[in-house]
Amino acid sequence: MTQQASNLRVRRTQKLLREALVELIEERGFEALTVGELTARALVSRAAFYRNYQDKYALVEQIFAEAMGALLGAVGELGSEHPPEVLVVFFEHIAEYERLYRALLGKRGSPWFVRTLRTSLTELVNAGRHHHPPNGQRPTDPRAPSFADELLPDLVAAMLVEAITWWLEQGRPYTPREMATRCSLLMSALFREVSGWQ
Repeated sequence: MTQQASNLRVRRTQKLLREALVELIEERGFEALTVGELTARALVSRAAFYRNYQDKYALVEQIFAEAMGALLGAVGELGSEHPPEVLVVFFEHIAEYERLYRALLGKRGSPWFVRTLRTSLTELVNAGRHHHPPNGQRPTDPRAPSFADELLPDLVAAMLVEAITWWLEQGRPYTPREMATRCSLLMSALFREVSGWQ
């Protein structure tokens, strides 16, 4: 088999498994579904699944890692514009994979995935603060409250997870850019408030 044919087969297998994953989460919930159900629904052999993924968590991690890798790579390009383009790209990604995120973040979703998303967003916020601290303040500025470097990024990440969940549950009433703008304004207000604390 040629390399190109092999790559096409892998991409087809991944696509079928991703579609089956979303359907099964919507029907049964993430925690209840099994690899056997995934492969049966996707019409893919278990051997093909295990050539690509260790388990169902690895499948979800790969989907999310692809998106976060691109986003974290773009953090260095953040500017002071509102909203930062990295947030727009992030919400566009959420919109593109709406069914998956709605399923994973919904009532039948996965607490594990919520924690994974929140951790990744905390890293994104930390990276953004490192490159572009609010109000020109350095992250190591002694005037900054000592808990800010630990609590604030996690707090912002939790807010973003809730914003994403709300946006999807409401049927995406705003465009990705509008959501990015609103979240950016909330984040800026929070950073401004905390930077003024003594």
